[in-house]
Amino acid sequence: MKNENLRGSVLAKPFLLAGALFAGLAVILGAFAAHGLKGVLTAQQLSTFETGVRYQMYHALAVLLLPALSNYISSKWVNRVALCFVIGCVLFSGSLYALSISGIKWFGPITPLGGLFFIIGWALLLVGLLVTGNTDCQSQGNNLQGGDDV
Repeated sequence: MKNENLRGSVLAKPFLLAGALFAGLAVILGAFAAHGLKGVLTAQQLSTFETGVRYQMYHALAVLLLPALSNYISSKWVNRVALCFVIGCVLFSGSLYALSISGIKWFGPITPLGGLFFIIGWALLLVGLLVTGNTDCQSQGNNLQGGDDV
């Protein structure tokens, strides 16, 4: 493939770094829960913690995969989605970790706010896919079809 055809939608580098960081932390926190917290937390607390890990990994991978949609969605929409997913990870998963480890109940109301950011992110992805026409992506240099690059 020729390099000039690989421009695609540009996801801001901080989002890619956050996606990689969140994915790595999800693995670490999952292992920590399985081996370090199993005897410390109740079954309910452990389940809550694991839910945070699971959603963090889902959305970290989603952020890392957003550039793969470069033929279908503009950079503007990709970055909006990534921002929502990153905020969602911090609020949703972070509040579940804090709630399960500390038992402090006021972390509970933060969780739905993080979930709302996840939902908004998925809705923005859908809207971005619907409103970004082929010509919008082609004008960004995103058209990988045709040419002598394959």
